[in-house]
Amino acid sequence: MPVRDGLRARVRTPPSRGESSIGPMTDSRTSEADPGLRGLLAGAVDALPEGRLAEQLTEGKTLRVKLGMDPTMPDLHLGHSVVLNRLRAFQDLGHLVVLIVGDYTARVGDPSGRDTTRPVLSPEEIEENTRTYTDQAFKVLDRERTEVRRNSEWLAMSSEELFGLMRRFTVARLLERDDFAKRIESEQPISALELLYPVLQGYDSVAVAADVELGGSDQKFNLLFARAVQESFDMPPQSILTMPLLPGTDGVRKMGKSYGNSVGITDPPEEMFGKLMSVPDDVMGDYYLLLLGREPDSEEHPGEAKRELARRLVERFHGSDAARAAEQRFDRIHVDRELPDEIEELVISANDAVHLPALIAEQFDLSRSEGRRLIEQGGVRIAGAVVEPGRLDLPAAELDGRVLQVGRRRFRRLRVERGERGR
Repeated sequence: MPVRDGLRARVRTPPSRGESSIGPMTDSRTSEADPGLRGLLAGAVDALPEGRLAEQLTEGKTLRVKLGMDPTMPDLHLGHSVVLNRLRAFQDLGHLVVLIVGDYTARVGDPSGRDTTRPVLSPEEIEENTRTYTDQAFKVLDRERTEVRRNSEWLAMSSEELFGLMRRFTVARLLERDDFAKRIESEQPISALELLYPVLQGYDSVAVAADVELGGSDQKFNLLFARAVQESFDMPPQSILTMPLLPGTDGVRKMGKSYGNSVGITDPPEEMFGKLMSVPDDVMGDYYLLLLGREPDSEEHPGEAKRELARRLVERFHGSDAARAAEQRFDRIHVDRELPDEIEELVISANDAVHLPALIAEQFDLSRSEGRRLIEQGGVRIAGAVVEPGRLDLPAAELDGRVLQVGRRRFRRLRVERGERGR
């Protein structure tokens, strides 16, 4: 029966449950006779319930392997690719990936790993981000073995249906998650919508009849809660597989664009190469294991290990020619201290004083405050000279023909022309 009809038909008072099914369960068992299983479990944090994935693989059916992604940012980064790579491994074994774009749950906001409520996105922002997610995911996934769904298909339900869904679970059960406990302890607010999130995400697994769900280790509560949602609809509960979180380029926090430490899978080759060369030595092992599937050579110099990592990943997403060109550009700028051979030209109006923070924000996808901070920290150069802190507005005539450098990898050659500013 249709999902929505099923919700109406199956709404029932939940049985009394004195204890949570979300307890400590760890699957460390692999089958020596099944290299496919070993490959799926390699490096995973949890495979729960213990032994269930092995049983599913021996049943001989095509598994529906779910991943949900809320389009809260316009681009995917290498942290997302850790789970995407594991999904591709399922596809290579003949299984079907169900990629759920959370255009509805993005309005709620996933509280996982958050100490504050996520900002609310506009419908236009969600739609724009949704369009980019699937195209980028297919840089890793096989289109022929992927079913793409939006959870607005089933979550845009009536209030009666929503009440029926929420009636199945208690607030105490939802407050079990560590994120909420920490926020309660620190007296940080928790919105009612955030309490709703695990239920909605769990209902996604009902709607698509998920057999397995993947996610980062910070998603463990949500993935396990989805099992309870499926059970409340008398469905076989999914198994779950969680993967480690990739550290960002700062080596401290998990990778995320909002933290300013991400490497986007659609970043230009030279940008991707340069960011990967900035990764701290002490997290190189994580990058190798999670992105290349092996450990770095212990006898190799850390700098050369980073180059190998950067080459391999740029080649994966942009091709071998782009990888070679990106490495040559990196050496020209950072080893030989020369300017790149090709620098994008930016035309500015001769009639305007140029407000540097605004120009930097417009050209390099930064905020004005970030542009101002870079100037104050000596991270902005014009014709090789560091821009003095406080010099935020410059006459256009002084900039004609000069190269603007922001940080170590961003360049524009400025040209003055009467008329409006252009690229």
